[in-house]
Order: sequence, then structure tokens, then C-alpha cells
Amino acid sequence: MSFRFNKMSNKFITKIKPTWCLGCGNFGIHTALQSAFEELKLEPWQVLMVYGIGCFGNGSNFLKTNAFHGLHGRPLPVAMGAKLANPSLTVIASSGDGDAYSEGGNHLLEAIRANIDITLLVHNNGMFSLTTGQASPTTPIGQKTKSTPFGQYLNPLNPIALALSQNASFVARGLATDVKHLQGIIFKALSHKGFSLVDIIQPCVSFNKEYSAEFWAKHTVKIEKTPETLKEAMDLAMESKKLPIGLFWQEKKPTLADKLPDYPNSPLWQEVKKVNLEKILQNYH
Repeated sequence: MSFRFNKMSNKFITKIKPTWCLGCGNFGIHTALQSAFEELKLEPWQVLMVYGIGCFGNGSNFLKTNAFHGLHGRPLPVAMGAKLANPSLTVIASSGDGDAYSEGGNHLLEAIRANIDITLLVHNNGMFSLTTGQASPTTPIGQKTKSTPFGQYLNPLNPIALALSQNASFVARGLATDVKHLQGIIFKALSHKGFSLVDIIQPCVSFNKEYSAEFWAKHTVKIEKTPETLKEAMDLAMESKKLPIGLFWQEKKPTLADKLPDYPNSPLWQEVKKVNLEKILQNYH
């Protein structure tokens, strides 16, 4: 499928102007996400965005959808619960590299295991930027930050390889400054039935200037063909000279909802309407 930018409506835009730094990668992600919504013909009331803590979390003010701005590292549990409570919603968790891979690392593993039908978008700039530039789990080794003044001494986490090692059903990487390509990845992720991880390389113009948009334009390469085996996908994930962007892996497998024997597969409020609460309450008189 080819992706194009049709003239977007304003139905996903609030009256609040984004306050991100000029040149922030969040603008590209913001645009790609709206474009994917338009391509999928979604309405604002059909979408739930669950935000963690980070610069991207302000998107709850700028993007007109159902929204929940949660705790640091905890958007996934909320997103998973919301999807089970109302499977008719398109549910997206929006997180940062510190948010998703540090405090939220255990939730990421559980979401992969459950293969619940939600999408996790990770705004990965290799830094805790909202707190003005501390090292995160994806900070390159040797890089000096406010929390590593003598250089990062821990090996950076490889989120793509991690997800593949746990047999995630959809694993992709995008680049915030290549909005059209990113739109296509997000479209595929939202169309996938199961857990989707989209790790998005996002330049931070204020606190990670070394890894600029120009740097990533030279140090990324698009995946021409989706790998056919997990081994091929893992080999691609381990590339370090130029980071591959695109779809690493996708497969069909049962979701958590498919495995639950008594799961109604309909919004829980509809189930509640069928219950005679008056009769239940009589048992407590």
C-alpha cells in the first residue's frame, strides 16, 4: 500500500498550540499519527491515547481524542485495561525511551507476552529530555549527559532486539523526521491485531544536539523487504553502522482477548446494562 498526505481535516486538532521546542521530533510524530488516523477513517471518539510522562505527554492537550495522562512508565497497564474494557476502541500508548524502557520495562514485557491489541509508540531520543538531559536506557555508550558527565558507561538497550527475542507480533522502527514513511508504519501498526511496538528515532534539538535530524538522515536506512524469519529480523536489529527503519517483523497470533474463555468481546458497559442491579442489591438488604 502506498501512503499519501491527503488534505487533513482539523477533527483531531484542539485549540491549544503545541509547546514543544522548535524543530522537536514530536511535531513529525504528531503529524504522522493524525495522517494514519485519517487514512484509517477513524473518528476522535474511536481513539484512546494513553500518555506517559515526557515532552510527548503534552500531546494530550494538542490531539483531540479520548486521552489519559498517566504516571511515569505506566501507560501500558492503563492502555491494556482500557482495551479489555472496550475492545471497540483503537488504543495507543505514547511513551518515551526512558518511560518505556526504564520504569516501564516490565510492563513492556508483559504487553508483549499478552499480545494485547494495542500499539506502543516510543518517542526515542536517547535522553530524559523533559528533565533537561539525563541519560536514558538508549543513550549511546560514552555520551556525556547531566547524569553521566564522564560519559555513559552502560551499554544502550536495543528495544527492537528485545521485542523480537520475546516473540512480539509486530516490531517496527520509524524516524520522526521522515513523516510520510512513519505514517505508513503507524498505519500498519494500528491495523495489526495484536501488540505493536513502534520505536521512533526522535531528534531532540535542545538536549541531544549531537544526534540531529541531519545525523539520522545519514545514519538510517530503510528496510526494503520485511524479514521472513525471526533470525533475519534479529540480524537486521543488530545492525549498528546504519540503523534500519521500517517493519522488522509481523505475524498473526492469538491475542489475550482470544484466549480468555469468558471474555465478552464487547464494551463492558454494554454488559453492565444487561445486569439487573436492583435484584443483586436485594441480596444485601
